[in-house]
Amino acid sequence: MRFIGNVIEKMQRHPKRVVFPEGTEPRILQAARQFYALRLGVPILLGETDKVREMADALKISLEGIRIINPATSEDFENFATRFYRVRREKGLRKTEAREAMLQPNYYGCMMLAMHQADGLVSGASHITGSLLRPLFQIIKSAPDIGAASGCMVMEVEDTRIGEEGVLFMADCGVIPEPNVAQLTDIAVSTARLARHMLGVRPRVAMLSFSTKGSASHASIGRVQAATAQARIKAAQLNIEADFDGEMQVDAALMPEIAQRRMADSHVAGRANVLIFPDLNSGNIASRLVGLVGRPSSYGQILLGLNRPAADVIRSASAHDILGVAAIVGVLATDYQKLYPSASEVLPGD
Repeated sequence: MRFIGNVIEKMQRHPKRVVFPEGTEPRILQAARQFYALRLGVPILLGETDKVREMADALKISLEGIRIINPATSEDFENFATRFYRVRREKGLRKTEAREAMLQPNYYGCMMLAMHQADGLVSGASHITGSLLRPLFQIIKSAPDIGAASGCMVMEVEDTRIGEEGVLFMADCGVIPEPNVAQLTDIAVSTARLARHMLGVRPRVAMLSFSTKGSASHASIGRVQAATAQARIKAAQLNIEADFDGEMQVDAALMPEIAQRRMADSHVAGRANVLIFPDLNSGNIASRLVGLVGRPSSYGQILLGLNRPAADVIRSASAHDILGVAAIVGVLATDYQKLYPSASEVLPGD
């Protein structure tokens, strides 16, 4: 709780507007209530107004300070549909399809984010990942210095000997199934940048594998080795202070006694606070397994490599988890221009 408590304190100094497209989801309503009660800013719920109010009444949740928008009847509907059509018409999108898309809360919420009517977006509690990633990738531009978007889980465990006083950043856990060297490099660098910003310390990034420094041979190991070397170069070019090492197994990354025997000269081994997985299978399985067995406080997925801050929460997330994710997104929104100084202010296709 120390980590997320500090995040909440930071956001209280710079309140933000965060849009939640799943306005009738009970956990979202609870998180929005806490968001406002903690003075984090203005939560914006999307959905049919009557249904949102009915659900809030059933849960005995006050909607004071919470903004509700029904995309279908909003004053921005026509403008958003027109802008989305302009963005996607070269891809064959028709005007009627653009209007239909803007009736969907995730599409409408992404347009609010793109048009700076919201500072951040949090969705995913009741939808599959693709239903959010699709509109995000269609509407929000990629960050100019990071070619690959990725999903990061932030885990806070009780054992403060692990990671950074119990905090671990784990990626990619939700976006790219089989990253190539360039994508794996981007995942490592963007996660290091997030960790540096949120923790205020130098990230120690472990590039994970089933091998430690050549203990096995496989094509996937070569990909991790190459990405490790490229991540060091790219981080230096972007002035991101971080240490990268790999390939290494997860016990060598987290356990000092194992690291001492196998990678004694490493600045990362045994002390890693960022774990980069070689593929989505391993990342997704590991993050969910830690969540089930270790019972950590879990916040994610924070989506990286996009022009605007957003998150795709896992469907098992509690209201507390969602609040934590919204707070992280809000803190990122405060300094997003510093994190991505070349970020553009226009929609793709404009």
